[in-house]
Amino acid sequence: MIEEVRSALKERMPDLPPALSRPVLAPASRRELAALIDHTLLRPDATWSEAREACRLAAAEHCAAVCLSPRYVAQAAEELRQTGVKVCTVIGFPHGTDAAAVKAFAAAQAVAQGADEIDMVVSLGAVRAEDDEAVAGEIRFVRAAMPNRTLKVILETGVLRPREIVRAALIAVASGADFVKTSTGFQGGGATPEAVALLLRTVGGHAGIKASGGIRTLDEAKAMLAAGATRLGMSRTSEVLAAWGEPQ
Repeated sequence: MIEEVRSALKERMPDLPPALSRPVLAPASRRELAALIDHTLLRPDATWSEAREACRLAAAEHCAAVCLSPRYVAQAAEELRQTGVKVCTVIGFPHGTDAAAVKAFAAAQAVAQGADEIDMVVSLGAVRAEDDEAVAGEIRFVRAAMPNRTLKVILETGVLRPREIVRAALIAVASGADFVKTSTGFQGGGATPEAVALLLRTVGGHAGIKASGGIRTLDEAKAMLAAGATRLGMSRTSEVLAAWGEPQ
């Protein structure tokens, strides 16, 4: 099915990535696991006090990034200066229905305020309608607005059929995405090992794969990594890392 979709798109999108194999990640320590986590706080009622605590937890645990709402990007960038933890934020969140120009403006503003990584929700209506040019166009628009920063495209795999996931992932990577991400966690359920494995077979070796939404335990985190995830988005970072044991 993946090669069938790839072949159907190839004539109009010659930059589609070929299939590659990639070994899955298996962290050997709490520190290695933490380095794969985007500690996340995206509740709409979250205060700066809570966001600051999220930043401090991410720094203390040496997480890859902290993912916060756009309003806290500038403060988070200051809080995390010289810690090595990236500042990540979201655009078009959680529904993906903003116009491409709005998403691009939001991305540029977030970068200007200190964001290192942007998680962008794709236009789900365009994906489901197979409006490939619209999907590719908005991703390219956002990519151009944030050169030299990491772009993750959220596909919301829980509301898409497998064929739609493959199509959207291929287009996202061909259009400049550094990662494809499973879910917002706000609709359609969260990440599943099956969706992650499908993304690995589709774009593994060409883009990172972020599993996000509903990862609450260490076993669930390990299952996502075993399926092919290279980054994990979660709000229960403390509980997951505590289950590994004390830092060495």
